[in-house]
Formats: sequence, C-alpha cells, structure tokens
Amino acid sequence: MSYHYILFYKPYDVLCQFSDRDGKNAGIQRPTLKDYIDIPDIYAVGRLDLDSEGLLLLTNHGAIQHRLCSPKYAHPRTYWVQVERIPDEQALDSLRNGVQIQNYRTRPATVQLLPTEPELPPRDPPVRFRKTVPTAWLEITLTEGKNRQVRRMTASVGFPTLRLVRSRIGNLSLAGLQPGQWRDLTPEEVKSLLKQLRS
Repeated sequence: MSYHYILFYKPYDVLCQFSDRDGKNAGIQRPTLKDYIDIPDIYAVGRLDLDSEGLLLLTNHGAIQHRLCSPKYAHPRTYWVQVERIPDEQALDSLRNGVQIQNYRTRPATVQLLPTEPELPPRDPPVRFRKTVPTAWLEITLTEGKNRQVRRMTASVGFPTLRLVRSRIGNLSLAGLQPGQWRDLTPEEVKSLLKQLRS
C-alpha cells in the first residue's frame, strides 16, 4: 500500500472533515476539506475546530494516526493564540502548570508571551476588536488535545481567545503554506516523523 502524508493550512470556517452531513440535513453548505484536497482515503490526524486555523496533517497511514492522536505518546503541538488583554506572569504560570477545565486538569504546557505579532495572513472574516481593550499573542505548546482545550485554558485564567492558529505539529510547521494550500511531506520529513513515532 502506498502511504500519503499531507500538510494542509486549514483556513478559518472550514470543517475538519470531508463531508458535512449535519449541515446538509440543516439545509446549509459549509466548506470542508474536500473543497481543498482531492485525494481519496486520507484522514485528518486530530482536529481543528471550525473557528480555528492552521496546520493539519492528513494521511492514510492508520498507525501514524493512532500514535499521533493518542495522549499516551505526548506529541507536541504548538499554537499561536491571540487573547484579549495582556496576560500577567501569574496567568502564564497557571497555564504552564495546568488549569482546571470542566472536570479535567490540563497537563503542564510550554507558554510564552510573544514580543511581536506572528506573521500571519489576515483572517477572513477579521477578528472583532474592541478599541479600548488591548490584545496579546501567546505561543502555547501542548502534549494533549482535549476538545477546545486552548480556548478553555485561556478563558479559565481570564484572557479569552480571539484567534487560534496551530503553527506546528512536532517538527512540521506552516512555513511556506498559505490558507487553503497543501503539500506532500518531503521524504526527509516522512523519515523524521516515522523516527519520532518509534521513539
């Protein structure tokens, strides 16, 4: 069997699946992965919410999907997160040490306040800003992926998420991709990915 490994820059407001049965049943049409990727029998490794953007890995290699999605193996995923207001060190430390969201305490995370806004294409539609409320960008690296985890984490310390972009999955990054674009992993990237998964 020939394996495919694809990196895709998921735009905002695109479903992280290849069909939208719920939307069809409700009489609405929402964009899906099928609108961008015409390769049969590949599936997203993990998910990005409709209102999140960024890096998505797709493959038809089932063992890779299982390993990358399992919290047991703690594979890092990095996000750029725009939040309302400027988090203080106490809030950042809370995120680093783990916070309570619903009935779950998050694992320790790597969190830093970015000195400048990351270079990203404008979002369509743009984020709604309040003129009197400043915003900041965080870089957060997690080794787990609970439902809407980053948004719930920042909200729990009082800094709601405005924009969320996954910038890295392990050693793979968004570099060279624009929203809606995809590319095959290079042989070197595939080799590195498989090596990580065996470690």
